[in-house]
Amino acid sequence: MATKKNNFEEQLNSLQEIVTNLENGNVPLDDALKQFQEGVKISRDLDKKLTQAEETVAKLIDSDGTEHKLDPTNASAPEE
Repeated sequence: MATKKNNFEEQLNSLQEIVTNLENGNVPLDDALKQFQEGVKISRDLDKKLTQAEETVAKLIDSDGTEHKLDPTNASAPEE
């Protein structure tokens, strides 16, 4: 589990596996702490990737190449 995975889906699966292990409660305390720490790292990395993806998706590009970000409170109107 200590190997670093860059693929979003692989990281999400690793996180789900950690959560399942911890929920089952059959993990020794030291291992549980290590898994929890790894889960936190994975969770932060996934959050960062999601934020970057949201920012990419939230851009509108005009035909002249000008980029506009979408207003998160009003998806139908770009920010000026």
